[in-house]
Amino acid sequence: MRGEIIQRAHILLQQKRYVEAEKMLASLTQDNPNDVLVLSMLAETKIELDKIDEAEELINTAIGIDPESAHLFYIKTRIQLEQNKYDAAENSIETAIKMAPDEADYHAYWASIKLSRKQYEAALNLANDALAIEPDNLLGLNIRSNALIKLNRKEESYETIIGALREDPNNAFTHANYGWNLLEKGNHKKALEHFRESLKADPDNRYAQAGMVAALKANNIFYRGFLKYAFFLGNLTAKYQWAFIIGFYVGVRIIASVAESNPALQPYLNPLIILLAIFAFSTWVMTPISNLLFRLNPYGRHLLDEEEIKSSNFVGISMLIFLAGIICYLVTFNELFLSIAVFGFTMMVPLSVIFAKSKSKYFFVLYAAGLAIVGITAITLIFINGKMGNPLVTVYLLGFIAFQWVANFVRIKESNF
Repeated sequence: MRGEIIQRAHILLQQKRYVEAEKMLASLTQDNPNDVLVLSMLAETKIELDKIDEAEELINTAIGIDPESAHLFYIKTRIQLEQNKYDAAENSIETAIKMAPDEADYHAYWASIKLSRKQYEAALNLANDALAIEPDNLLGLNIRSNALIKLNRKEESYETIIGALREDPNNAFTHANYGWNLLEKGNHKKALEHFRESLKADPDNRYAQAGMVAALKANNIFYRGFLKYAFFLGNLTAKYQWAFIIGFYVGVRIIASVAESNPALQPYLNPLIILLAIFAFSTWVMTPISNLLFRLNPYGRHLLDEEEIKSSNFVGISMLIFLAGIICYLVTFNELFLSIAVFGFTMMVPLSVIFAKSKSKYFFVLYAAGLAIVGITAITLIFINGKMGNPLVTVYLLGFIAFQWVANFVRIKESNF
């Protein structure tokens, strides 16, 4: 009877019916709380249901009963990754590999962790270890392909991913992975084909859905340029990301200084400064504005998640405020309306990342709300006093400048772990 229930729970897990599986497995633990197999299955179910603390408690209990089980340490690795404990996760998967060195999946999984931490050579070596044990290991092939493209070994990456598709032509993850590789190489049309194949096999695959959105947006030449920049910056480790950002800022300041002290060069340098400023600004608002336009596509709107839609709405409203300020100024020649235009223009930046990941879930929301309150109050005082300047204008502008550095700090920290 117990075996039949476990078998049924296993089928439910394969069908992604996690709530039913959880109830079934929980009833078994009441009869036998030390059953390691049931504890591990229940822990995996809790992971899928995003009950990470409960999963951790279950797996620690299971490891306490059977400390020599490599599979339990593999599940513990998955839990620690959900908790963003990357060093601990690597220790756990290393322990699992020491216990079961011939298990290719463990080597491949460790390779995937190294890849996400931008340690591309280490990821490649671990993926090769997995494939030495099991040449057709799909995760190993996918990670190897990804690591190779990050290392700019594109031909080898292509051969590896083709090998993965040969092993399983309908694998949703492989098609999605190949699609992202093609996007990074700039081939958005072929990428679209593979995202479509991935979604045929698994319509709920968020990795493929996000890729499909990016590939469709890449039909626009400006978004294609933005994608290249995003891949370039995203592939750098934290110190090089900071070097690029600070170098860009210092470079612009030097050019501006040269232009200021050499009027003869201003006709050449001022347009360059404007172009660089537009580029810097576009990196903040390109995604939400493209999402806003993407919603005009009858199919595209269904591929955006709720936060992407909200963020694009906020940026769209901010843009309308900017245009309203400009139009009012052109009609009335009252420079006070320029304060509204500046407010609408600058608020696009904090609103573009309002739902970005951070340790504090509401950090960006609160920052943007605080900035908006200060800005609106400053504009109110401007119209009451009839003067462009007041202390809140200074506070707003300082807050806007500080936001860009704070947001970069949070985003770089989130993408480097």
